[in-house]
Amino acid sequence: MPPTITAFAESPDRGRGLARDMRVRWAFEEVGQPYDVRLVSFAEMKQPAHLALHPFGQIPTYQDGEFALFETGAIVLHIAERGRGLLPEDADARARAIAWMFAALNTIEPSIVEYEQAGQAEADRSWHAARLPIMADRIRARLARLSARLGDSEWLDGAFSAGDLTMVMVLRRAEGMGIIEDHPNLSAYVARSQARPAYRRAFDAQLAVFEAALRDTGK
Repeated sequence: MPPTITAFAESPDRGRGLARDMRVRWAFEEVGQPYDVRLVSFAEMKQPAHLALHPFGQIPTYQDGEFALFETGAIVLHIAERGRGLLPEDADARARAIAWMFAALNTIEPSIVEYEQAGQAEADRSWHAARLPIMADRIRARLARLSARLGDSEWLDGAFSAGDLTMVMVLRRAEGMGIIEDHPNLSAYVARSQARPAYRRAFDAQLAVFEAALRDTGK
């Protein structure tokens, strides 16, 4: 039996490929690992059965027989370690690829998510307009460093790796903010990644779930 992941039955990103199961789907596609998907509703995510898999009631989760795992980064790393194509054979290069995964999740993503969520949760607050530029400058500072490090290279450290996969999915969350566009090499880096056949298969699979939900609800 292939491993099973959970995903939104009705994704809040409306088919843009930003829900975190997209990262796991892409990793599976890169290593050529078949997988199954179990769709869960927002209500089911807070029920004991799902909380036993993910203590914070989120998606995705990963199950392979009796083994279960949560947290997207941990799942992607697990897939990369068990397959071929997402982590280099050389030990030092392998460690650097994993370091880029941590950099994406710990250094780049938090400020992007903060900015993204502020627009949803704080727009009616008196201090919101003054805080937005501060958050945007924080993202710009991080992306300027990332852009300088990438330079004219195709990928972050040699061949495409789990570090690139994670970083690109984090950068995609900044779409529409008018920030990543300041760095043509980062925009090209994202576009180059999205052109990979494995990315397209993962994106199409996630989009199909959204389109099926639309048909079922008649929206």
